[in-house]
Amino acid sequence: MKPLIAIVGRPNVGKSTFFNRVAGRKIAITENRPGVTRDRIYADAEWRGKPFTLVDTGGIELKSEDVMFRHIVAQAELAIQTADVILFFVDGREGITASDHDVADMLRRSKKPVLLAVNKIDDYSPEKVFEFYSLGLGEPFAISSEHSRGIGDLLDKAVESFEQGSGEEDDSLKIAVVGKPNAGKSSLVNRLLGEERSIVTPVAGTTRDAIDTRFEREGKAYTLIDTAGIRRKRSVEDDVEYYSVLRAFDAVRRADVVLLVVDAVEGLTEQDVKIIGFVHEEGKPSLIVMNKWDLIEKDTHTVLKFEEKLKEDLKFMDYFKSVYISAKTGQRTEKLLTLAREVYEHASFRIPTGALNDLLSDAFRVSEPPSYLGRRLKLYYASQVSVRPPRFALVVNDEKLLHFSYARYLENVIRGAYDFSGTPVKIMVRNKKED
Repeated sequence: MKPLIAIVGRPNVGKSTFFNRVAGRKIAITENRPGVTRDRIYADAEWRGKPFTLVDTGGIELKSEDVMFRHIVAQAELAIQTADVILFFVDGREGITASDHDVADMLRRSKKPVLLAVNKIDDYSPEKVFEFYSLGLGEPFAISSEHSRGIGDLLDKAVESFEQGSGEEDDSLKIAVVGKPNAGKSSLVNRLLGEERSIVTPVAGTTRDAIDTRFEREGKAYTLIDTAGIRRKRSVEDDVEYYSVLRAFDAVRRADVVLLVVDAVEGLTEQDVKIIGFVHEEGKPSLIVMNKWDLIEKDTHTVLKFEEKLKEDLKFMDYFKSVYISAKTGQRTEKLLTLAREVYEHASFRIPTGALNDLLSDAFRVSEPPSYLGRRLKLYYASQVSVRPPRFALVVNDEKLLHFSYARYLENVIRGAYDFSGTPVKIMVRNKKED
């Protein structure tokens, strides 16, 4: 999992400007007024060859009674909990405020690595940052997000910090168990663990937090992450449940494999499809776990009918891998850990460059790309640039000539030659550089 760097601070200190600068594109809204960034915003970034995820948060006003600011604080606290490194932003023009001291106190209690960024320093001089030593968070970094000054030094230290924090390597396979309320997630976790670790009741919403449990099975280590049920937005009634849903989404982001638990009696619903879509967009290998299979009246064609329905509803991820279980009786639950490892291995597989180029060259010969305005897509070279999920970069004459239907054709060719079931596959195109 990529390290997470959280950007926090009171309103209007330039957090979103920094976020957009590092992300390389305008994602966060930047306005000169407090409260613009409310929810956390994520972006993948890289510095000196080290990938990480950056998260922007709303301005923290700990003593505000405003309902909106209460939500923002809860969001920021959640980002702090999950972060590997925290960048604490203050305003170098305005100087230290009481709110800065409040946030600094909160960050010290987090016990996380904190780097103090004094923003809006266009012309550096030591006296401009001297007062910020009083926050007790170490040496301040004088930066200007707007003019890209000092950002490199700050990111150098951030990368160094999360590398130092990775001394204890967790070799367990992290499996997040997600789905709608009352789909049987906690019952499944208890079945896999062989103990009553999670509270199991027929009342939706019992599990409030994402709960991690590490265990070993047949000499292999696993961490199960039991999460709260993910409801539709209009069904979320209170703050506690709202943030438990956010923790479920965070659990997906830090998982290696996701078990998407569906109530087979109710069938696949619109909310199930939305949850599955989120997992797909995050690029996570997954299993569709049809639970409560013991309650389904069956004949020889029952599974086939369910599979056809899944194919119809999940056209956007036809690579899905499904399993039909009963957490209550234990039916086929013993297969889940093996299957989870299997889809993780699929997501981790790398095709040799020579074999990939041979495969795609043959694909181009068998079915030529469609022409557009007299021009046709040409493939010069292909390589697999990453795993989990597998990403393939195609160097072509003009990336605009790749139609989505032909990209789908190439993905199907790759999947036909190699087993990538249960994991997304990403295809990117780049124009050949002129000599």
